[in-house]
Amino acid sequence: MTLFGIWQTLLIATTVLTTGVSAKRPNVVFILTDDQDLHMDSLSYMPNVKKHLIDQGTNYQKHYCTVALCCPSRVNLLTGKAAHNTNVTDVEPPYGGYRQFIDQNLNQNYLPVWLQKAGYNTYYTGKLMNFHHILNYNKPFAAGWTSSDFLLDPYTYSYLESVWQRDRSPPKSAAGQYSTDILAEKAYAYIEEGASSDTPFFVALAPIAPHANVDVNINGSNVSHTSGDPIPADRHKSLFSDVVVPRTPNFNPDVPSGVSWVAKLPQQNQTEVDYNDGFYRNRLRALQAVDEMVDGIFQKLESLGILEETYVVYSSDNGFHIGHHRLQPGKRCGFEEDINVPLIIRGPGVPQGATTDIVTTHTDLAPTFFDMLGIDLRDDFDGAPIPLTRADIDDAVTTRHEHVNVEHWGTVNSEGVFGNSSAAGTKENPENTYKALRLVGKEHNFYYSVFCNNEHELYNLTADPYQMNNLMSSSFKNQDGYAASDLQKMVHRLDALLMVLKTCVANDCIDPWGVLHPQGDVKNLEDALNPKYDAFYAKSFDTNSVSFTKCEAGQILSSEGSLEPSVYPGQVNWENFS
Repeated sequence: MTLFGIWQTLLIATTVLTTGVSAKRPNVVFILTDDQDLHMDSLSYMPNVKKHLIDQGTNYQKHYCTVALCCPSRVNLLTGKAAHNTNVTDVEPPYGGYRQFIDQNLNQNYLPVWLQKAGYNTYYTGKLMNFHHILNYNKPFAAGWTSSDFLLDPYTYSYLESVWQRDRSPPKSAAGQYSTDILAEKAYAYIEEGASSDTPFFVALAPIAPHANVDVNINGSNVSHTSGDPIPADRHKSLFSDVVVPRTPNFNPDVPSGVSWVAKLPQQNQTEVDYNDGFYRNRLRALQAVDEMVDGIFQKLESLGILEETYVVYSSDNGFHIGHHRLQPGKRCGFEEDINVPLIIRGPGVPQGATTDIVTTHTDLAPTFFDMLGIDLRDDFDGAPIPLTRADIDDAVTTRHEHVNVEHWGTVNSEGVFGNSSAAGTKENPENTYKALRLVGKEHNFYYSVFCNNEHELYNLTADPYQMNNLMSSSFKNQDGYAASDLQKMVHRLDALLMVLKTCVANDCIDPWGVLHPQGDVKNLEDALNPKYDAFYAKSFDTNSVSFTKCEAGQILSSEGSLEPSVYPGQVNWENFS
């Protein structure tokens, strides 16, 4: 348990001792949107999120999902384990979806089950995960929820034809009603139900906005799906008529960027750009009902007199791109647009109107919920609690880890009317399996990745925030102020760190430098760049670097090259090693 968790426990104990009354532990409301971007300014169009959360809480601006894909990301944040440890790596079978979640024995080993054992009532409404279906929702039921009201596939992404399934009741259609408005009413009811008990509560709310709309077409035994723009509520359809996707330097660039299939994408024509601007506007419009729900949640908490004892956490399962690097609307990439996502926390002890650039990830969310509720941390968490108080945030600037483990398996799946064309890259280059490292340190700001065709990327985001200049594309020539030899030494360190993270478990995911340097004298990249380690890292890169022998649709470890990182032997004089 962290200092913050110990403080929570002592506060409860002190209240009991001094008043004789049992202090009610804090509540949590967790809002998880679907595919919401951070880099296309969607939060700027949500005034209630700003009023109630950004202005009254802390905005974690360097928060990352570790898999930019719905189902693996949701399982990651609900278990506190990396996707390579849950083995839920896709949205559908055989490598993902609800069935894979069940088959990996996670239904009895995830957040709501643990919270119930710790004395919390737990509630959930909205999308749980992909392929949680009208045909399998009870095979078995999702465990751990005091009450639940789930959206079910194949109607999950239909804004106007949704199907809901409450507790042990059969699925029920809500055709003709707007999905987010239905969810908002269910959310208010769950908060009221939770507040009526002496037991503290955890309420999770998962609207589908701003995900693309997906309609189901049934013709006899044939079932097909039609994907289109997100659908806003009627009251929001005319908003933002002049808004377009922000024209950042990486938006539909004249020169292609990236590697593998991304580098082969054609530049979008004006028809595509115009359509994608409209797609973007409909995303913003669809988020307005979510923004209204946020206002309703705070009104409900205040009316019940429990606002000051409740944490409200707002995030998204993954980010989104539209036109960046010539990409059609979608996710699944390792670019900032896809992995850097919103995280805002408001609650007891959390600084108001604050921002921080400390590195946090979805893997840290389950440990964070434990910590804020005063529950002892599990030894098998792959993440660490997110600092919540001003003192802990300030301390984390110098002590917290600087890395994010990013991974993906499988193909590309773009959205919108042009998303399934060859312009999306899916027909020519379906392989999108990669291992990546995002490192945000005091002196360094890098993204490093290895694709399953063994092409490499390295971006210095301080000099190149839009990831347009791959430093490994010209055989280590002098770029961004790095001499070829210095750049090579940097790659050696980043690759060794990624070797640890690609299969890390528990504390090794939190302190990967400790695996490489068990002597404990290396805590970050700056430490590792000490020249005395040059020979060790050069040899490690030459003999034991991150690689693939085959592109796979899921996690097949036999195709992922070496799995054992090199370890620095302190007794050897590596300065003289050759």
